[in-house]
Amino acid sequence: MPSNPRPGARVCGHCDGFPVAAITTGTRHPDGSRATLRVTCPACSGSGTSRPTAAPASVRAGASC
Repeated sequence: MPSNPRPGARVCGHCDGFPVAAITTGTRHPDGSRATLRVTCPACSGSGTSRPTAAPASVRAGASC
């Protein structure tokens, strides 16, 4: 069964909830393993979630369209 994010937490629209990626550089360490860079999403700072956006003033005031 999949684990859902905390109630109220929204998945980041830039990384779709996958905030960290390991990118290979093409070089290898002396033991044969690949050298990798760990890169985090700049939009969510590696959390995978984004803050809820504020509703427009017309929605907060209850105005009809």
